[in-house]
Amino acid sequence: MKKKWLSIPAMLLVMFVHSQTSLQKLYPVNFSDVTISDAFWKPKMQTVATATIDACIRYTQDKTGRIRNFEKAAQRSGRHEGIYYDDSDVYKAIEAIAYSLKNYPDPALEKKTDEWIEKIAAAQLPDGYLNTYYILTDINARWTDMEKHEDYCAGHLIEAGIAYYNTTGKDKLLRTAIRFADHIDTVFRLQNRPWVSGHQEIELALMKLYHFTQKKKYLELANWFLEQRGHGHGRGVIWDKWGRADYCQDSLPVKDQRKITGHAVRAMYLYTGAADVAAVTNDAGYITAMDSIWQDVVFRHMYITGGIGAQGSNEGFGKPYVLPNATAYCETCASVGMVFWNQRMNMLSGNARYIDVLERSLYNGAIDGLSLSGDRFFYGNPLASPGNYMRSEWFGTACCPSNIARLVSSLGNYIYGSSSDAIWINLFAGSKAAIMVNNSKVDINMETNYPWDGDIKLTVAPAKKQHFNLHIRIPGWLTAPVPGDLYRYADEEKAVPEIQVNGITQKYDMINGYAIIRRNWKKGDRVTIHLPMTVRRIVSNPAVKQNENRVALQYGPLVYCVEGIDNQPGTGSIIIPPGTTFETVFNPSLLGGVNTLVFKAPVVTIDKEGTAVSTVMKKITAIPYFSWNNRGASDMQVWLPSAVKKISLNE
Repeated sequence: MKKKWLSIPAMLLVMFVHSQTSLQKLYPVNFSDVTISDAFWKPKMQTVATATIDACIRYTQDKTGRIRNFEKAAQRSGRHEGIYYDDSDVYKAIEAIAYSLKNYPDPALEKKTDEWIEKIAAAQLPDGYLNTYYILTDINARWTDMEKHEDYCAGHLIEAGIAYYNTTGKDKLLRTAIRFADHIDTVFRLQNRPWVSGHQEIELALMKLYHFTQKKKYLELANWFLEQRGHGHGRGVIWDKWGRADYCQDSLPVKDQRKITGHAVRAMYLYTGAADVAAVTNDAGYITAMDSIWQDVVFRHMYITGGIGAQGSNEGFGKPYVLPNATAYCETCASVGMVFWNQRMNMLSGNARYIDVLERSLYNGAIDGLSLSGDRFFYGNPLASPGNYMRSEWFGTACCPSNIARLVSSLGNYIYGSSSDAIWINLFAGSKAAIMVNNSKVDINMETNYPWDGDIKLTVAPAKKQHFNLHIRIPGWLTAPVPGDLYRYADEEKAVPEIQVNGITQKYDMINGYAIIRRNWKKGDRVTIHLPMTVRRIVSNPAVKQNENRVALQYGPLVYCVEGIDNQPGTGSIIIPPGTTFETVFNPSLLGGVNTLVFKAPVVTIDKEGTAVSTVMKKITAIPYFSWNNRGASDMQVWLPSAVKKISLNE
């Protein structure tokens, strides 16, 4: 008989009922209960379902040896192809496929995935171990090098197994993942064998498995991995190659950490796992640490695009306020990690500021990594380019394509939340959702043209007339670009939102960034939200020397840039002085349909002899940052001079 598992949403509900003292304030509505109809996101999801996943399959199966490695491992012979962590790309591709199949069923794609899963399961050793690199090189060397990503790959296997089961009801990959998790638990926690994961991921994956199975050992193992850090257990490449433990956040115990360090993606996955553990164990030590680290990231280390990781040398964080633009690393996976971490922080606190940061990373730093065609990718996402930076068809280390694919396909996970007596509206995207409140179903229908305008309509349809609270996030970008003082608006304009219920303007309480409407709801109640959108000029904290005398442009949640293809002779000569006025123009034929910002601005010119410099007024067009580099090579800038003092490209 097939074992019946509870889905993650069901497990979260059980936890909520039985844990009266949980720190967690709300729970996400699962993507499987959300139908996306949004004009902005649905085309992207369709593109991922076809072009992006096709690219993942093509490179995973045909152009690289990732699937062949599993075939060889099943035979216990052959040469390993590629890099030691390549198994993880197969698992992330399957996870993305699982989400996509829920949105767009495809029998042929499901059959192909089932074939992959058969090969993965066949490669597993009798004791549950599964890693093609060590199976095909030297199985006696397994679990000897903390940097070899064995547990990182296991984490992605767990996430893929859960996602594929939730979509298809097929549990072969899930059972394979559970056997590997049990092997890890036996080898490490039960023996208390010191081990520091070189690349974090296992922690958050084990928490998903705990919620899925309600087996306490997975919670205990996740916490065990967290507690291993900062005690000098790190060895091998972690110490020898990088010469310091902070590269993988191992200098201090997690609960003692207060500053962001090291590799950006590893940090995001670590703190996502820590938040997941804290939500169950009520461990305030993790919360204190993450709150301090979050402030360090957002107040001192984050780009205006929501990207993180200023330098490529460690694929991560450098000194506070040092945020170069042309050499910004801002790995796509790091922005995906910002979405994960900030969602968990929002769930723990009920504070909308985390969704503000999530939204910024999602709409700017993350989807910039995916071309509009869906088959070209950025690994890093700079904020300035002289015209020599292009998206790639694939990468040797191919974490980003499948990572952005699984994020976009699972967008429904981030729109709505629920608690015992409330529905939470976090993101604004055309969609329908079925949400349980007070053990009764409430259907929500959201209509909007966001992010191109700020009008949102909600139709509320409870199964029966009932009282509950509706928490509507009032975006922080109405008053400030981001929490803290790293960035601010150059003007003092105050944007006041308006909320109506059935045509009557509402007075509402504002708590932690949410407008709260309390009422007895009945079927057909309509909520309209108006978020004023205007073009805002952003300036940086003076400590960010790279942006001195420069401004960036924002409209709603979107950061804008200028590309040379629209603005000849190039972006390095454009100036945006105080008092510049902007017109917002929607162009349906440009870049899939985008709002452009059109304005007149002085452009520095040099005469043919190169002896005289002057300025002329020209019409300038700015486009959303996420859409740049979709029309061929072109120079680009986000931060533009506000005076003639600096006109060279940011370095």
